[in-house]
Amino acid sequence: MHCVRKVCEDLYWVGGNDHRLALFENIFPLPKGVSYNSYLLMDEKTVLFDTVDWDVCRQMLENIRHVLQDRPLDYLVVNHMEPDHCEGIEELLLRYPDLQVISTEKSFLLMRQFNYPVDGRTIEVKEGDTMSFGRHTIAFVQAPMVHWPEVMVSYDTTNGVLFSADAFGSFGALDGKLFNDEVDFDRDWLDEARRYYTNIVGKYGAHVQAIMAKAAGLDIRYICPLHGPVWRSDFDYLFDKYQRWSTYTPETDGVVIVYASMYGNTESVAQTLAAKLTEKGVRHVAVRDVSNTHFSDLIADVFRYSHIIFASVTYNLGIYPLMHNLLIDMKALNVQKRICGIIENGSWAPKAGSLIHTFLDEEMKQMSILNTELTVVSSLRPDKEGELDALAEGIVDTMGKGADA
Repeated sequence: MHCVRKVCEDLYWVGGNDHRLALFENIFPLPKGVSYNSYLLMDEKTVLFDTVDWDVCRQMLENIRHVLQDRPLDYLVVNHMEPDHCEGIEELLLRYPDLQVISTEKSFLLMRQFNYPVDGRTIEVKEGDTMSFGRHTIAFVQAPMVHWPEVMVSYDTTNGVLFSADAFGSFGALDGKLFNDEVDFDRDWLDEARRYYTNIVGKYGAHVQAIMAKAAGLDIRYICPLHGPVWRSDFDYLFDKYQRWSTYTPETDGVVIVYASMYGNTESVAQTLAAKLTEKGVRHVAVRDVSNTHFSDLIADVFRYSHIIFASVTYNLGIYPLMHNLLIDMKALNVQKRICGIIENGSWAPKAGSLIHTFLDEEMKQMSILNTELTVVSSLRPDKEGELDALAEGIVDTMGKGADA
């Protein structure tokens, strides 16, 4: 049975939703599922924009057949060659023997690496090329490293539709609601959109900035990403989020306290600090246990908040392993421009704090470290409360000042 939504004149969503997949890229949890978006243009020629993951390929094929009726599929535009968007290519080539594939040189290289039988059926395009399919003319724009090197985006100059590949996407299944104005995005989608961007695309902020600059010159009326809702309104809201995320600008003036605690003593310090900050009027305070919070959620948090407090027990004279892993992930994803505080704990040789300080100083960019670091020996004692208060005051004093504080 087909499951199709009309996007705008001549254009249909023919993708699929997956609630059975546990881990996206075998890494990221999908508590709300995921959508794989494919779009079919019905013009004098029929054009499919991207395919789907194999798990929902049957649904896509049923959807395409329903929209086409007795017409052939003439063209397939491949904007992005990651397997979750290209695993339907071979099936389409088998079912539609006259199908021509439109993509970039690098995409065709990848198709051959994946053993897709595209030879003799390719149309190679580059930046600035256009193709007319009747009433609709499509312009092709290269978008390398958003987030693979072969990526392009396609723009329908007739309807103002931007087929944006992985840009502007989100984790989460659509479940019938295709458009951003059919959902409460802030409530139900923003956290998953942030987690998607920061973990999947976050490293490539400069490249996202480049494609946003290109998009600024287009009359965009619809944004059709490969995951998540189609946007047809509130573009300023969406672009503001991407501007902040891609320039590593904090989204929320607030504090995330990430702690590593073996027996609860460091956790107690983190909770006490959170209470003090709240009493001092800090509205946005999040407390995360590095041992039971998935790293993708931690990354989303450190992208979101202006201040990060690292509270770590010392482990084998080093940083607690999961805290160290978070720091490595932050470096890999280019996190920067944050104000950081450090709390260390150790019963016989506290070392985590100095090691975290060194990592932030030497391995990361534009990370300002508050000079009120706190050392706890085993557990927080009353004579240390003044130092904890000083740390809280240092956080409050730098609110709203960014990493230049």
